[in-house]
Amino acid sequence: MGLKYKTHSCGELGLGHVGQTVTLAGWVNRRRDHGGLIFVDLRDREGLIQVVFDPLVSPEAHQVASELRLEWVVQVTGEVARRPPGTENPKLASGAIEVTALRARVLNASKPLPFSLASEAEVDELLRLRYRYLDLRRPKLRENLLFRHRVVKFIRDFLSRRGFVEVETPILIKSTPEGARDYLVPSRLYPGRFYALPQSPQQLKQLLMVAGLEKYFQIARCFRDEDLRADRQPEFTQLDLEMSFVDEEDVLKLMEELFTALVEEIKPEFHILRPFPRLSYREVMERYGTDKPDLRFGLELAELSDVVASSQFAIFRRVIAEGGRVKGFCAPGCASYSRKQLLELTDFVQTRGAKGLITLALSGEGNLDELTLDKVSSVAAKYLTLDQVKQIAQRVGANLGDLILIVADRPEVVNATLSQLRVEMGHRLGLADPNLLAFAFILDYPLLEWSEEEGRWETVHHPFTSPREEDIPLLDTSPAEVKARSYDLVCNGSELAGGSIRIHQRWLQEKLFRLLGYSQEEMELRFGHLLEALEYGAPPHGGIASGLDRVVMLLTGEESIREVIAFPKTKSATDPMTGAPDLISPKQLRELHLRLADEAG
Repeated sequence: MGLKYKTHSCGELGLGHVGQTVTLAGWVNRRRDHGGLIFVDLRDREGLIQVVFDPLVSPEAHQVASELRLEWVVQVTGEVARRPPGTENPKLASGAIEVTALRARVLNASKPLPFSLASEAEVDELLRLRYRYLDLRRPKLRENLLFRHRVVKFIRDFLSRRGFVEVETPILIKSTPEGARDYLVPSRLYPGRFYALPQSPQQLKQLLMVAGLEKYFQIARCFRDEDLRADRQPEFTQLDLEMSFVDEEDVLKLMEELFTALVEEIKPEFHILRPFPRLSYREVMERYGTDKPDLRFGLELAELSDVVASSQFAIFRRVIAEGGRVKGFCAPGCASYSRKQLLELTDFVQTRGAKGLITLALSGEGNLDELTLDKVSSVAAKYLTLDQVKQIAQRVGANLGDLILIVADRPEVVNATLSQLRVEMGHRLGLADPNLLAFAFILDYPLLEWSEEEGRWETVHHPFTSPREEDIPLLDTSPAEVKARSYDLVCNGSELAGGSIRIHQRWLQEKLFRLLGYSQEEMELRFGHLLEALEYGAPPHGGIASGLDRVVMLLTGEESIREVIAFPKTKSATDPMTGAPDLISPKQLRELHLRLADEAG
């Protein structure tokens, strides 16, 4: 048995180890040759330590050090000593000590690096992903992965203490329509048949409730073949949980306790507003234009259609006549915005779907009693009366010195563009406290929405969500008015979790499937296993799922979940490191009984 590769980690050594002989192993983070003494910053996962190679102490170790280059893997045995007075490095945890090398050997050399690991300078993301194993050596990404581990461990411990059982569910399942496209896996043993990768363990966790587990959770891998954004990946991880014999209050209480305890333990520098506000879907859409509002600041939207319907401004009248809406909000202190700045805001909403932006700048100081039309700067000013301008200002909470931003368009365009403009202005004005986590539950979603493209009803969440009991009769008469027993958890403009109380009776599940356009044959084909299970004493149950990648992204302050995933895909769902997705051999195609379309003739 040879000498251990290391007796200590680089980051664990301190003044208490002075005088001890230690063996370290790691990567050369930095090398400085002072013409006699050679200084090497040795790095491992736990941190850095300075190693001194003195030719008078060990000529052999000094010779090894003279050959070292960045990112070479080296083993060093030496004595821990205090640094000479004045040479301490307060930026390092080990900055008061150093290791005087007695022996050293190279474990592996490294080619010149494609980019610097020591610098935090911007590196092209495709290059970073191509050499992800090098990118992960950089301090920020390494810390992100260690932080993610702490988050997952905390969640597991928290739920285990509350009687939850972690159960792994299959990755190869049956394809069932659940919103996004499935990733399909052809079966070699059953030609022409396919497995699907799970979009979520939704049906499986419901079956675990039928099985009597009562409290289930899983750190689950999920797969969705959909267009990507900064907070989406084709494969992602979610905290998935389900409980029997619960109502909405039980789930919401558990999630508030979990996220509060998580932040207090993992990110104590953040503060949280408690209790988490509970807002209706209709309320947040009216006030913020989105169902995932950033509540760290105001700038609430206000309805202006009734105020401007009788104005002489043709744009307002035409939009209202066509069934559109006019809404706006106040940007405090921005009346002095330049023409260039106003054009930037107009471009902002136009690139997000609006035809334009109407601005009302109220110059001067004071309250609305002192407002006159000559203080109103706007293309719409000459078409509005003073009384109409004051009513608009009152609705949005504006005073002299403020800027009013208005969009007139189709209702969905108005909400979508103003919600994004609101966030943009909130950040421009520094209104969002970076250390505040403004959690909120969004409730009272509609169960169904009409799809003009498909010509049928679709569920807002998924087809296993229970309607409110008092709304069940409306399924036959007014489906649009049926409210779902669903809920979302949002924070700082992101949706962190979503769930619902489930349907646990076969007759009601079939009723909803029929409303969605499924025939009895299709129900049996796609969902027969679940429908049958509901006939064997299925308990009332409900749950929620939280995007773990998104939670870690929020807590680390990153702007993309790619920064908190070890080996992510690009925005186009490719992997520059391995080359996936890739072609497969003709032999593999034959084994799977597949032919590519251009080969099939």
